[in-house]
Amino acid sequence: MSSDMRVEVLSPAGDMEKLKTVIAYGADAVYMSGKSFGLRTFSGNFTHDEMVEGIAYAHAHGVKCYVTLNILAVEEDLQYLDDEIDFVAHEAKADAVLVSDPGIFARVRKVAPDLEIHISTQASVTNSGACTFWQEQGASRIVLAREVSLAQIREIRKSIDPSLQLECFVHGAMCVAYSGRCLLSNYFTGRRSNGGACAQPCRWGYSVVEEKRPDLIMPLEEDARGTYIFGSKDICMVEHVPEMIESGINSLKIEGRIKGAYYAACATKVYREAVDTYYRDPSSYKADPRWLELLDKVVHRDYDTGFFYHSPSEDAKIDSSKSYNKPAFVVGVVSGVEETTGLVRVTQKNKFYSGDVLNVLMPSGYVDPVTVLEMYDDKHNPIDSCPHPEMTVYVKLSCGNLPELSFLSRDGDKDYGINKM
Repeated sequence: MSSDMRVEVLSPAGDMEKLKTVIAYGADAVYMSGKSFGLRTFSGNFTHDEMVEGIAYAHAHGVKCYVTLNILAVEEDLQYLDDEIDFVAHEAKADAVLVSDPGIFARVRKVAPDLEIHISTQASVTNSGACTFWQEQGASRIVLAREVSLAQIREIRKSIDPSLQLECFVHGAMCVAYSGRCLLSNYFTGRRSNGGACAQPCRWGYSVVEEKRPDLIMPLEEDARGTYIFGSKDICMVEHVPEMIESGINSLKIEGRIKGAYYAACATKVYREAVDTYYRDPSSYKADPRWLELLDKVVHRDYDTGFFYHSPSEDAKIDSSKSYNKPAFVVGVVSGVEETTGLVRVTQKNKFYSGDVLNVLMPSGYVDPVTVLEMYDDKHNPIDSCPHPEMTVYVKLSCGNLPELSFLSRDGDKDYGINKM
């Protein structure tokens, strides 16, 4: 785990499964949400009981928990706000909350004056003056807008109080709007973008219609599928971790609360290893090719360095492709090893067969692809495949045992009609 002198690896915890997964894969801290007031209502999120359990679990493993209260509130939200703040601070015992709305900020300061407040990227903080303003109000950390460059981060760090922490996104999806403040979803679907229900219409395809010829639809073609003029490339800064740390950033944030546990595990493992590699020998840092291979297997758009090296006016980072790249198909997650038989217990996520050769992602280290030598159902009857979702199977693998929360997957070129994680 990181100390105050080391940069933090901050991972998404969209639900209890992802919280426990990213903790196993090396997160120093997680960010999470209740069922309201957070900007990702389509992730599973946490009931009050689950939040208490999840934060207690994280704290027992030395991991901090930050709860998002970062919607841009409308008037009717306010009647429930104080109770939620009181719960998050005093019952769930979160380490901090993320806030963008000044009204919510003021209520947190009144209801839970000792609770740390982080300013969400939704507040679009892009300069040292804004950082200082929020610190003077009582904030302890600023999540900088994604539009801020590395050069600007270095200047901001020089100009602010050293005690004020800076956080930024280093991996995952970007928004078409300024740090996520978009109304396309409201307009097209009625889903409230800044209330957490964004339908991501920036990822849809669009055409042009001339007002005097409404029946003539003209696609903005760059390829056969059209042009996706709002969709952004994904950020991937793993090859630039030294520059991020040396710029003065305190926390490296991974986007993805609505993505699957496998994505969260891959990204957390990669950035955990990257940060540890840097601190072992900063001068000889080099990205491990295995990191890029792992990140290429999760569902993603074409990777880029975001706006860290180019301003939006120089390069808008538009992804012209509608499709996501090279997903692996997760077929099972290891839930333990049976003591009496030595068989690996697996929770099925997609159908797989005895004899399959599968890739392994595990919390620590690497192994070559493994073969499923034998397979049994939950009553220990021999079976050839596991067709039922979430069924428990016991397998003998060519590598022997695997640690809990290891993922078994098949490359995306072999699709048995299965789901992506």
